[in-house]
Amino acid sequence: MAGTDSVSLGIGQGGFGVGIARTAPDEIHRIKKRMPRNTPALFNLGAKEVTVLMHDGRISENNIFGNNFNTPAEEFLPNGLTSILAAQSLFPMVGEVEMGGSPEQNEVAAAINSRIDQGWPLLVSRLRSVPKYEPLFVAAFEDVNSINDITITHVANALGDFVSSEWRSHDSSFDQWLNGDIELNQQQLSGMELFFGRGNCASCHSGPLFTDHDFHALAIPPFGPGRIRRFDLQNRDVGRMGESDQLEDAYRFRTPSLRNVELTAPYGHNGAYANLKSIIKHHLNPLEELVSWDHSQVQLASVEWINNMDFQIWHDRIEMDRYRSAIDIESVQLTDEEITNIVAFLKTLTGKNSVKGRLGRPDSVPSGLTVD
Repeated sequence: MAGTDSVSLGIGQGGFGVGIARTAPDEIHRIKKRMPRNTPALFNLGAKEVTVLMHDGRISENNIFGNNFNTPAEEFLPNGLTSILAAQSLFPMVGEVEMGGSPEQNEVAAAINSRIDQGWPLLVSRLRSVPKYEPLFVAAFEDVNSINDITITHVANALGDFVSSEWRSHDSSFDQWLNGDIELNQQQLSGMELFFGRGNCASCHSGPLFTDHDFHALAIPPFGPGRIRRFDLQNRDVGRMGESDQLEDAYRFRTPSLRNVELTAPYGHNGAYANLKSIIKHHLNPLEELVSWDHSQVQLASVEWINNMDFQIWHDRIEMDRYRSAIDIESVQLTDEEITNIVAFLKTLTGKNSVKGRLGRPDSVPSGLTVD
């Protein structure tokens, strides 16, 4: 699924299956809510220009806490992490909705509830109980001589290096065209001219990765649980403001890279749009598309006891008024044919062999867990 999960909002802990078929089918595995945001793609995140991660930028390269990174763990983030991807890799495993679970469910979640860094050693102890990991870590790290030397820092650095290498993609038709190796057709060239010109797409989607790494409010239709702040009493998502605490950042989300964008639907920070044409139309006229948006675009696994909460935010008139008032981009008028041409250009950003990964999915893993 191109490093994502093909749904608007995924199901983390308590779920079974993959993609749209993933669900939480019974009371024993009853989940409290969906993931708050769409699963971001992993392509080219190891590039040196990537210094901020997550839709709200809550993980960044910054030595404010003396450990080289500004993260939700603050000063409790382990030292010795070699990349922002290594730092990021630590958080899904301790996220309550993503992988951790709630404190009453398991000892790791209970430890995390006490303080975030108390959960990681428990996870490492589980890994150390798998003898087949020892030779792999010994071979990979100079300071690991036995399985007892493995720390969460080694785990994070291994995960970060894997993501950086596996999803490196720079062999698209667009790259070949830049190198003078192939010609693009007239529709693709027309779409490219619109993208960098009258369509104003490149004002945000710029540079080698087609992102300015900045944050913008686009009024993408809201739904789902949102990533609520500590004192919020409603299911909403204020985006970058939740990290920066600056009112001007309300409802702003990070500009995603467009490399391999053809493969990573649905689109938007919450996956509100099912296809490229629809998300482009929204960028061209955010307010009009917000008003006319319908739920049919959303790709969600049905979970009976939370289905009725998915679109509650639309009944909150005050919050929706706030949402409509925060739009950073100007409307642009394009025809359907011109939008189709932009889609054709975006498809030239799809990699060739690189999108299949370099190591690929293994037949088995040391733990013996099933590989889907």
